[in-house]
Amino acid sequence: MKRIIIVVFFTTSFILNTYAQELKCIVQVATPQIEGSDKKVYETLQTSIYEFMNSHKWTNYVYTIDEKIECSILITVSSRVSIDEFKATIQVQSRRPVYHTSYPTTIFNFIDKDFQFKYIESQSLDYADNTFMSNLTGVLAYYAYIIIGLDFDSYSLYGGTPFYEKAQAIVNNAQNTPEPGWKAFETNQKNRYWLVENLLNKTYSGVRDGIYNYHRKGLDVMSDNMANGRAAVLTALESYQKVYKEKPGLFVLSLIINSKADELVNIFSEAAPMDKTKAVNILNTIDPSNTNKYKQILK
Repeated sequence: MKRIIIVVFFTTSFILNTYAQELKCIVQVATPQIEGSDKKVYETLQTSIYEFMNSHKWTNYVYTIDEKIECSILITVSSRVSIDEFKATIQVQSRRPVYHTSYPTTIFNFIDKDFQFKYIESQSLDYADNTFMSNLTGVLAYYAYIIIGLDFDSYSLYGGTPFYEKAQAIVNNAQNTPEPGWKAFETNQKNRYWLVENLLNKTYSGVRDGIYNYHRKGLDVMSDNMANGRAAVLTALESYQKVYKEKPGLFVLSLIINSKADELVNIFSEAAPMDKTKAVNILNTIDPSNTNKYKQILK
């Protein structure tokens, strides 16, 4: 379904509260490595994050219930450092519907392994733009803006820029925090700093060209014209290939492609032989880890 964003300012608070929020986010907090019976803190953490992601108004746009962005957050706590400090990973996924189908396509799927935060049972999660209040809300807000930015990019060319800039502002405000994941010079360069840097770096604008062509001009037209849709997806792959030649192993490019591997096999398995060969050659270059999957296209 094509997302239609209507910019309207309502004076009725009930309508605003019902329709304003952008995300439909499933939240799970898992503690497979944590021993002990004191699980209440993790239950309240899960509830607090759910309310934070789904109740906060992230943009000035008004979304209906059907237009909300489907996403999920899985936080896996590996250790409780102190009474109020935790080490964990956070997996963030987002999807968007394909026009005239019931099929949701994955746009973003990332496991952030550098997630440390403080939380006291039942505390409120406070956040304000341009103020870094805590690592917990900073990370959550950062990914909310990344999710929204990618969704906008998939519907309009470079439409996600204002939201990436919000995420980058969070990165800038986090430079003095001791928690990892925010800085350019860290050992793990597949982190929050580099993700938004890649998205806003004009040198790699082909990634965002590809996101738009793949979804809006590709998937969204396939129900009406499969050949045209498949051609647009191939154009997207060509954009990704140009970026790869500029910067092999670019963080954001690897994320985008890895989330699409199985889908790409389905898209090109029924393509013309020339398009199959072209797609496989590109994919084997830019995503060598999934070469065995892409072999299925040529069968």
